[in-house]
Amino acid sequence: MPDEADLKPADPKELAESLAFALRFEGRKRVHQADEYMAAITAERLVRYLEGAGYVVMKKPPIGGTAPPYRGPL
Repeated sequence: MPDEADLKPADPKELAESLAFALRFEGRKRVHQADEYMAAITAERLVRYLEGAGYVVMKKPPIGGTAPPYRGPL
């Protein structure tokens, strides 16, 4: 991986938000089979499991000049 130096550990809250987003949407199209609350609960449990199992999720810095990353519901 040529960009290894730019990687940093992902914030668990941000990881949970990204997982919840993935459970609610397919691309930009909303998936109606998963309720928003169930997606958030599932994502938080996945993050807790991954942390407990010793996984480290790394994240690249944001790409400049694009829309800001998804931050979840306000």
